Amino acid sequence: MREKIVIGSRESRLAVTQSLTVVEFLRESAPKTEVELLTMKTSGDRILDRTLDQVGGKGLFVKELDQALREKRVDLTVHSLKDMPMEVPGDLPLVGFSVREDPRDVLVLPKGETKIRRELPIGTSSLRRFLQLRELYPGYEIKPVRGNLQTRLRKLDEGGYSALVLAAAGMKRLGLKERISRYFTVEEIIPAAGQGIIALQGRAGEDYSCLDGYRDRAAAAAASCERAFVGELDGGCTSPVCAYAEVREGDVFLRGLYYEEATGNYRVGELGGAAEDACRIGVSLARRLRDM
Repeated sequence: MREKIVIGSRESRLAVTQSLTVVEFLRESAPKTEVELLTMKTSGDRILDRTLDQVGGKGLFVKELDQALREKRVDLTVHSLKDMPMEVPGDLPLVGFSVREDPRDVLVLPKGETKIRRELPIGTSSLRRFLQLRELYPGYEIKPVRGNLQTRLRKLDEGGYSALVLAAAGMKRLGLKERISRYFTVEEIIPAAGQGIIALQGRAGEDYSCLDGYRDRAAAAAASCERAFVGELDGGCTSPVCAYAEVREGDVFLRGLYYEEATGNYRVGELGGAAEDACRIGVSLARRLRDM
């Protein structure tokens, strides 16, 4: 058993809240181990005047945390899985996944408002949402919004947007459920791969058995399926490619969206099978949609 575990996290309120679930678990399950939280600002947190596709994608949110792991300043890092690049370095594997929080996207209106105002844009942080929102709200302007969750909500309430589309998981984890005006079904807006799952990243060759009671097998299967789908299509943070897998009674059911950049068209499909074949199912559906 380790004498001390240092956990690395982005310094945003949501990132810290998620990381504290791991801190609290370890303090309860290994009371003789000292557990410390080290927060840091990543490049993705600092660059807010451009969209992610303009500045390098999801890797900007993990660069500094990866470096801290390699330098052994931290022993474990905590991430929102949806914010992680599809390519994970071999020396820094993912070593656990949390129970999945609500994976859906939600509509959030300014305080005091009951409907979307057409004269103001709808704010979203991803091309995935942009593509699907065009179908749900034809004729509305959809505009990028950056910053952490509190920053985005402030921009909304100050009159910059008529509404925001955000992840239900983040709103709920921060105790902001009352701000949610509408939940989108996973058929209306397919979530980002890994949305609602907290991912734990460590160093290859080290013992992380202390996480056994935290890890969730269903979330791991869903994560593998979704990330296999997106990875097969070379979809990263800047791509509208997205996937949602649900695990039920030992089977996994995947719904995915493939965006054809050359034409601007997209295709949606579904595929199911045994949970132990999660990666294969993800790859199979990706190839089916790409080759249609």
